[in-house]
Amino acid sequence: MKIGVAGTGNMGSILIDALVASKAVSASDLVIMNRTPEKAQQIQKKHPDITVSKEFAGLVQACELLFICVKPHDIHPLLQGARSLFRPEQCVVSITSPVSTAQLESVLPCSCMRMIPSITNKVLSGTVLYTFGEKCEEKWKVEMKKRMDKLCKEAVEIDEAVTRAASDLVSCGPAFISFLTRKFIEGAETTGMEAETAEKLAESMLAGLGELFKQKEYTLAELEEKVCVKGGVTGKGIAVLEAETGDMFTKLFQATHKKFAEDKQETAAQFGIP
Repeated sequence: MKIGVAGTGNMGSILIDALVASKAVSASDLVIMNRTPEKAQQIQKKHPDITVSKEFAGLVQACELLFICVKPHDIHPLLQGARSLFRPEQCVVSITSPVSTAQLESVLPCSCMRMIPSITNKVLSGTVLYTFGEKCEEKWKVEMKKRMDKLCKEAVEIDEAVTRAASDLVSCGPAFISFLTRKFIEGAETTGMEAETAEKLAESMLAGLGELFKQKEYTLAELEEKVCVKGGVTGKGIAVLEAETGDMFTKLFQATHKKFAEDKQETAAQFGIP
């Protein structure tokens, strides 16, 4: 089966690497394209068996399964331009959250789904979020579940209503936690510790923390309780975090949902349905 990837930016390239590394797809079965051809060619240098298509129309004609990895406002023009080339037996997968499966189905004659990957999938870990379209054929549901299970630790089907919040936790979450960790490291530097040492220790801590959760040693609450001895140093630090974070994460979700609503409004105008 030939599988296409349209868009080889950050998430597109991560998806390609994960598909090949997990053996969910053979490199020789992959056909990729990008608006800037040089980006696709760079990936081909890494995976020589991959085929690079010069245009989207060629990708649609050559592949049965297509991953659309372009920006939300670019999806409708891309699909509309090649609409007559799509076939009922194909499956199209969008990896962007503002575009719903209903919108995809409004312009395409084939099975549709949305799959939201994470940078953690690069090491075949973390979660993949997915939503099947109402008209998605059962054979594609089975096929995609099989492939997604190879990409991550857990593939989770989500409802349209929680798409943004789930994406914030799974897909944006690594960036949010990385930002907070950098601030944590900067705080350590104020004590006289060298930045390189602080970063090394923080990275080691995060890797160990992940392993604890991987092995299901503790829940989040249990881990905090185990480390935070009453009256101890950790307790003092937790008190500062409680005082300083306040409604920070509430505001974070409000900001991402506002942007999400703006993107959805734009795509709704393009597709003609909300």
